[in-house]
Amino acid sequence: MSETEGSVCMRNAATRRAGTLARHLVIKDEATGKQVNVKVSEGNTFKASDLKPLGVRSYDPGYTNTAAVKSSISYIDGGKGILRYRGYPIEELAEGASFLDVAHLVLYGELPNQKQSAEWESLIMQNSVIPKGVENAIAALPHNAHPMSALVVGLSSLGSFYPEANPAFAGSGVYKSSIVQDQQIARILGNAPAIAAAAYHLRTGKKLPQPKAGLSYAENFLYMLDSNGDVNYRPNPKLSRALDVLFLLHAEHEMNCSTAACRHLASSGVDVFTSVAGAVGALYGPLHGGANEAVLRMLERIGSVQNIPAFLQGVKDKKEKLFGFGHRVYKNFDPRAKIIRKIVDEVFATTGKDPLIEVAEALQNAALADEYFVKRKLYPNVDFFSGLIYRAMGFPPEFFTCLFAVPRISGWLAHWRESLVDPDTKILRPQQDYQGVWLRHYVPLNKRSSSQSQLFGPVPVTNEKKRQLQGTYTS
Repeated sequence: MSETEGSVCMRNAATRRAGTLARHLVIKDEATGKQVNVKVSEGNTFKASDLKPLGVRSYDPGYTNTAAVKSSISYIDGGKGILRYRGYPIEELAEGASFLDVAHLVLYGELPNQKQSAEWESLIMQNSVIPKGVENAIAALPHNAHPMSALVVGLSSLGSFYPEANPAFAGSGVYKSSIVQDQQIARILGNAPAIAAAAYHLRTGKKLPQPKAGLSYAENFLYMLDSNGDVNYRPNPKLSRALDVLFLLHAEHEMNCSTAACRHLASSGVDVFTSVAGAVGALYGPLHGGANEAVLRMLERIGSVQNIPAFLQGVKDKKEKLFGFGHRVYKNFDPRAKIIRKIVDEVFATTGKDPLIEVAEALQNAALADEYFVKRKLYPNVDFFSGLIYRAMGFPPEFFTCLFAVPRISGWLAHWRESLVDPDTKILRPQQDYQGVWLRHYVPLNKRSSSQSQLFGPVPVTNEKKRQLQGTYTS
């Protein structure tokens, strides 16, 4: 390899200090002879800024091998199928904890004791009634608006009611107060079920019931969806517990797309309501939170066990997409998927068995036995069975992602809170590798080439617009 190729030579050097193995990389640019020693942390990361003396920067589309923050909220080992919240295995939390206790753990670092748990639940319930203006903002949307769109509107408008907690009004230091932080956490976490319920009732046309004291977080959510104003209504306890566990499983998942979006927005100093609304927008995508809805539609399209071989062949031929399998991080079974599979039977015992479960299990077994998918380490993820649970509970597919967003708000808020005290926090501004035209000079409009190709395609006129154009307007 010639020096003119500007290659970079790297070697891993290790020295023993104080009985532990300290690592650093010696990186040399063979073209210039410049060399840097880069310290590697215990988390196997190094600062990208250490490469600046060489005049180079890393290119990592999709951030597949880039750590943007240091966090102590959750830990994932994708190869071993491990998920822990603040050190607690997700399996243990799902077995015995409630969602709100787990939200407290994710946000504040510890599971609450009995007294703290009661006080925490009371605080959230005190903040469970949404302002009338938020309800009106959602009600003003078309009845067929997607619930996630309505959720974004609701959370965005919610911040307008608390200008004293908006850095744009109160100053950039407003969130230095732990009291102000806790107020916004309680407001957003407490209001989230009611905002989602208001989004749900866009479709039903029913009035949003007021929250009811004495119910758990998941129970209260189901009450606002189903009570129809009957104050004596009580959701089925088995379904409430199933939903509570699903909420717990979706509470946090480190630096995924929506969490990164939340932290990215927060780094600008914007109010927390906007940061969380932006995260909801990211979750809305079918490659992220919308995947459970896509799984259900996929299973409906397959229709029967007999159609699975043809479908899987279509996946191999790039004609079909296998939703609910594979994960950006997990290269083994998603631990949440195993827990959810147990919940499926518990829900079906109450609601009746969904016939698509047979298609789902046969699809899972066929894919796990097929070398094509095994080689690519495609295992069921959290979305594969959750859609069947939601459908069995009577939720429309378009509402599935809201059921993901409501509990994930706890994780987004935890990352927002963590970013406020992170000494390395600065406004996020990724670099780019410019590949465009290097230099051109302005040409006046009347001198530009008439043979230039059309850069945008024809935009079809809708039938509504055609109807409007048939009329005449007089002043």
